[in-house]
Amino acid sequence: MRRYFALLARPVTYSRWLHLLIPLAVVSVWLFISPSRPWMPVFFAVPVGLLPAMRLAEGVQAQLLLTPEQRGRPDAAISVGPSTTWAARWRTVVWLEVRLLLSTVVSFATVWLPATTVDLVRGSFGTVPSDDWLARGVGPGWWCAPLALLPILLLLGVVVLCGELVTAAACRLLGPSPAERMTALEERTETLLERNRIARELHDSIGHALTVAVVQAGAARTAGDPDFTARALAAIEETGRDALDDLERVLRVLRESDTPASGRPTLAEADRLLESARGSGAKIDAEVSGSLELLPGPVSREGYRILQESLTNVLRHAGAVPVRVRISIAEGSLELEVTNPLVGSPRGQGGGSGLRGIRERAALLGGKAKTGRYEGEWMVHASLPLKHIR
Repeated sequence: MRRYFALLARPVTYSRWLHLLIPLAVVSVWLFISPSRPWMPVFFAVPVGLLPAMRLAEGVQAQLLLTPEQRGRPDAAISVGPSTTWAARWRTVVWLEVRLLLSTVVSFATVWLPATTVDLVRGSFGTVPSDDWLARGVGPGWWCAPLALLPILLLLGVVVLCGELVTAAACRLLGPSPAERMTALEERTETLLERNRIARELHDSIGHALTVAVVQAGAARTAGDPDFTARALAAIEETGRDALDDLERVLRVLRESDTPASGRPTLAEADRLLESARGSGAKIDAEVSGSLELLPGPVSREGYRILQESLTNVLRHAGAVPVRVRISIAEGSLELEVTNPLVGSPRGQGGGSGLRGIRERAALLGGKAKTGRYEGEWMVHASLPLKHIR
């Protein structure tokens, strides 16, 4: 009983009631045209349900009135979209038949049961009740007053029960098919991957720029050399401009979903990173073998970010130390290695979102990345396959 009254207190119970009464308008029009054939809407539902747009219209209405809490959610139990297969069209036909059936029950109860209540109320004032079965055999008198509540309670029970039934039918017949669920899952996965990629782009680009700026500013403050200070300020200015360009690229991706990835920096611009690190005091020994301009776009872009994060880690944790950078293209893969001496307390192996991002970038391309101590140095080694990458 408590659950029954709890259902009556929910606004969705009455929006479902409205949903079940809407077909009554269509049926009423048909009864006005042809009162001798009240069953014809059942046959009309077949060709109407086979129209692809009917599933969209019914889905929008059902989601709005039957499950309003799921409106607009990608994982809603009732899908909003036209029929794309014959199976979906026939499910729409069955849905229309079920809705007509339940609507007939609710419409009849909505009209007849309140009328019975009115008869019983009139009977409490001495008027003889009509021939309704609830009032049949009940003579006029005061006892008709408490009986008048019975039809109303029965009506509310019919509304709650039919509302639950029509919602379950909508979820079953208008819900997404397995293929649609798989498509929605793939789209959601793509969105999450894109957000993760944007987060890595911001971390690598802005983190590198801030690291270079902090190192340069600290060196300029302690150097006491006007020429060195001027060079440091120039390096900070150039790094800041590069970071703004990278930030604009990332924000353009957020604003325009169809922005091509070709606008992101590639390994062909690795000299910019190396010069920025040199300007921060690091002694870079770089060796590049192979033509970086011919690398596939995804490999070149992710390789650039891996190199950027590796140099950022050197400047952040080791400072101005000798750094060896080896970039080679051989045997169908891009090999990228950055090593530097360990200074102070060594970094924890695998720690930090930057190192995790390096491994994630490599894994997305089917490659591998190792980070950690090796023979007294800190090493970042990434191997990115070139086969099947365009």
